Amino acid sequence: MSNLGSIKRAIEECSAAVVISDDPKKIKSSNRIILPGVGAFADGIKNLKNLGFVSAIKEIICDHNIPFLGICLGMQLMANKGYEGGEEEGLCLIPGAVKRLESSDPSTRIPHIGWNEVYKTRDNPLFADIPDGTDFYFVHSYHFIAENAENIIATTPYCGGFISAVTLGNIFGVQFHPEKSGRMGFQVLKNFLNL
Repeated sequence: MSNLGSIKRAIEECSAAVVISDDPKKIKSSNRIILPGVGAFADGIKNLKNLGFVSAIKEIICDHNIPFLGICLGMQLMANKGYEGGEEEGLCLIPGAVKRLESSDPSTRIPHIGWNEVYKTRDNPLFADIPDGTDFYFVHSYHFIAENAENIIATTPYCGGFISAVTLGNIFGVQFHPEKSGRMGFQVLKNFLNL
């Protein structure tokens, strides 16, 4: 449920080898995992469950401490729960819930589509060499609401403000699409690959 081709090309541009797999056993030999995603939370988590990825993801990132990056829906799926397409339990990797963006301003467009600033709430290696307030490309109607402020590493001032990046140990998530965000998006991917 994503544009795997553009993610693959972006990672290859960052000088890394990429394996796209629908086999949970294959990811156990990876030294980095990226979970991209486009679409509804309920459909995304059901796909992961049906393919047997939930336990494989948890094993490799929790037991083997392999760096993990969720992109857009992939970040949202890391939450405990999501409400897009019906209430569903997520991967439970970072405490929080995923709810629809809401605005009191009728001129604010939802879905949020286009370039917007990302402001760091604290230093994190995922944003090394990236100026604060850099624009990244977004496409989403739902957002991650973290239970713990220490998991938030960046926010975006749209629709009253929302969390645009999270972390917990070796687990990272970005609401924007680094593969569609030009040079600074590629820097995010390079930073992840260098963890």
